[in-house]
Amino acid sequence: MKIWTLLLLRVSLGWLLVIWGADKVFNIEHGMAVANKFYFGFLAAEGALQVAGMLQILVGMAVVLGFFRRWIYPLQALFNVASLLAVMQSVIDPWSWVFEGSNALFYPSLIIFAASLLLIAYRDEDRLILGK
Repeated sequence: MKIWTLLLLRVSLGWLLVIWGADKVFNIEHGMAVANKFYFGFLAAEGALQVAGMLQILVGMAVVLGFFRRWIYPLQALFNVASLLAVMQSVIDPWSWVFEGSNALFYPSLIIFAASLLLIAYRDEDRLILGK
């Protein structure tokens, strides 16, 4: 059961990065809006955003397939912690009781980051991979 659970976790986390990366590449206006609202304008230039999106897609696909896990899983966790930090206000106060503009829909960013750490912790037990 553990190997199938790790497979599902790996595929779902990796595919999330693919989706986020594709959004940056193919929906530039949305990617720019997200960069400006949550990341202080970091990468809010069309070319930089598309390069970052392609990198995110490549990392996501490597996660899905299980390639270069020793380096890719921590890189994936860095992407996810950046997202968590960007919406931390909504994790701390999901119902806007203290911080105006919080959104309970961002709370899963904490769960995604925790799952990223879990994938790193059980990396050696993740056997259904195509890479090393």
